[in-house]
Formats: sequence, structure tokens, C-alpha cells
Amino acid sequence: MARNAIEITDANFEQLLQSDKPVLIDFWAEWCGPCRLLTPVVEELAGDYAGRVLVGKLDIETNPQVAAKFGVRSIPTLLVFKNGQLVDKQVGAVPKHVLSYKLEAHLAAS
Repeated sequence: MARNAIEITDANFEQLLQSDKPVLIDFWAEWCGPCRLLTPVVEELAGDYAGRVLVGKLDIETNPQVAAKFGVRSIPTLLVFKNGQLVDKQVGAVPKHVLSYKLEAHLAAS
């Protein structure tokens, strides 16, 4: 599978929020079964929305600061940021169409 999602870290998180595009971040960990099931969906979204949405994955084990800042206590958690502000949240693995619907709504509001 092609790797489309950006690797997000504690170090590059703030820089990514400066984007003029919406940013979808998947908070995950290697040991999390539902996270592994969601990985292909996140990768597909990254390809589908290339150029319109930044899609990335943040491993909470190696990058705990951002997860703590946003109170991520359950994974997978997906956060959507727009203009540097948190605008949407999804906790748990969901089908691709649910995430696409959320992204389309934020793109339409632009």
C-alpha cells in the first residue's frame, strides 16, 4: 500500500496547523487493533483528498505531548483542524464514508 498520510510528531504538529487546508490527524498506536484496522482507511483518505486536506498519523506512544494537549484518552481518535482550530472529533474506528462526510462538510464550509 502506498504511504499517503504524513507522519505527525510533537515537533512538527504546530507547523502543520499553519496549513490553509483542513488537517485530519489519526491518533494511534502500534498495539491498538482498531487503529490498525483504520490505517488503510486513513491512507485512502490521504490519497483521495491529496491537495485539499492534509492527512496524517500521530503515534501516541512516541509523541505523547499533542495527545495530552487535546485530551486524547482513547484510540483511535481522529481530530480535524481548520485554520489552526479543532473543528471536529471522531473517537473509534468508523467506515470511510463517515470520515469522508466530515471532511466534505469542512471543505464545503471553506
